[in-house]
This record gives sequence, structure tokens and C-alpha cells, in this order.
Amino acid sequence: MTTFIDDQLVVRQKTTPGWPELVAGAAAFAASYALVAVALPLIEDDATAGVVGLVVSGLMGMIALAAAVVIRIRGLSAFGIRRAKKRHLIVGAALGIVVCAVGSIGSGLYIVMSGDAQNIQTTYQAGAAGGLMSLLVTFVAGSIITPIGEEAFFRGVVANTLLARLGPWVGIIGSAAVFAVAHGINPVMVAAFLVGIVTAILFRWSGSIWPGVVLHGVNNTAALILPVIIAAAIN
Repeated sequence: MTTFIDDQLVVRQKTTPGWPELVAGAAAFAASYALVAVALPLIEDDATAGVVGLVVSGLMGMIALAAAVVIRIRGLSAFGIRRAKKRHLIVGAALGIVVCAVGSIGSGLYIVMSGDAQNIQTTYQAGAAGGLMSLLVTFVAGSIITPIGEEAFFRGVVANTLLARLGPWVGIIGSAAVFAVAHGINPVMVAAFLVGIVTAILFRWSGSIWPGVVLHGVNNTAALILPVIIAAAIN
């Protein structure tokens, strides 16, 4: 039995990303992140900065995935880019609503306990509130491009590698922690950690990044739209 389990582990490790892919992807993501951190503040209009920020968030993940792929050329299915079952997608969509609600509560508790009330999503929300066209562009950027790029790297490479090499506990919690820190030390970090936990679990369950993309997209849509709706109702 032990030999069979060991053999299965070896097979899994040969068909999933390893440390070289993780290091290459992380280096590409870090380089992209540094470039964006310098360039994005140069955009003075909040709505434009918000849309650009969402687009580049997705592009950074895609660049990191590409860097990981070229280390050892293999099919994208090794990175979880494979068809998901309909029930996995439905569960992802439902959990997106739950995660958004719980994450908002967690971020609120973080603010109360830390006194850090900074809103790093001001520019994103400005994009959503900038008229119909701006709202549509923000939706495409934040609810489609960003989730695809971030899930491709943080689940398809980071969680995938940690799950295969270090097991489910380290894989799920470790990848979620990396995802949270990538969002900065601020109230959003709490919500990002929760998104990272649940999407990593979905990835392990389904073997695909797409249920996590759906969850991520639903969560981002709610986070972008709800403040606009609340502000309109108050005014």
C-alpha cells in the first residue's frame, strides 16, 4: 500500500508544476508588480487608474503563468487549465457570494482591530461609478481579466506546486497567504486570504482553475458594484 501511494505521489509530481516553475513564475510576477507599482500612480484620473490596475492585475498573473510554462514545456492542463464540470462551476458561483459577504465582515473586523481604514479599492470603485461605459469596462477588467490571470498563477502555479509537494494543508493555507500578501497589508488582505483558501480548495477538488475563476469573478463583481449601489441609494 505504501509503495502504491508513493508511486502515485511521484506520478502526480511529474504531471504538476514544481519548484522551478514556481520560482520562475514568482520572479516574473514580482518584476511585473514592481513595474506597475511605479507606473500606475502616474495615472491621475482615478477611474482610468482603476481600470488599468484591474487589467494589469490579470496580465501579471498571465505573465507569471507564461514564465512558469516555458521552464518545462508541457500542456496547460498541468496548470489546471482544463474543462471543469458544471457542478464545480455552480458551486464556485454560489461560494463567490458567500466569500464576498464573509470577507467583507473580516475586513471590517480588521479595520476595527487595527485602526487601518485605508480603502485601496477607491480607484476601482471610481471606475465602476464613472458611467455605463466605464462600468462595463471595469466589469470586464475586474470580473473577467483579473480573476483569470490571478487564478492562473496563484492556483495554477502556486497552489498547484505546494499541494503536490507539501500536501493539502500547506498547499491551501500557504498559497492563500501568498495571495493575501500580494494584495498588500491592508483591510483587503483578509478578504483576499479567504478567497485564496476557498479557491485553493476548489482547485484541489475539481483539478481545474475555472471554478475558482468563477468564484473570484462573482466576488469581485459584488465588491465593485455594491458600494456604487449603496452610494446611489444614499444620495
